[in-house]
Amino acid sequence: MPRPTLFATLFAFMPAIAFANASLTIAFDMDDVITARYDCGGNMPLAVVYVASDTDALALVPVDGGPRVFAQVVSGSGARYVSGPYEWIIKGEAGQLIDTLEDRTVFDCGPAEQ
Repeated sequence: MPRPTLFATLFAFMPAIAFANASLTIAFDMDDVITARYDCGGNMPLAVVYVASDTDALALVPVDGGPRVFAQVVSGSGARYVSGPYEWIIKGEAGQLIDTLEDRTVFDCGPAEQ
């Protein structure tokens, strides 16, 4: 029996000169999807969805009222994900969201109580 699959589709529009649209679809097994819950202080819970395959890892982090797709990049320790100007860094059970353009920490989170 086939396992359920999550499809992440990203659309990139080519310049008007190309007169074409491009799209990318990546398939992930649902077994590779987990949700981690964090407490970012001041009664601010944060739920981050992590999606992994043999070759790719993504994180869906709520930023500015909606989820942003973060791609995992090389990290010295822990895990580091980036999306535009943002970095989501996790070490152990703690997470930190950094706005690299403003050089400031947006969220500094610990594990949520279960």
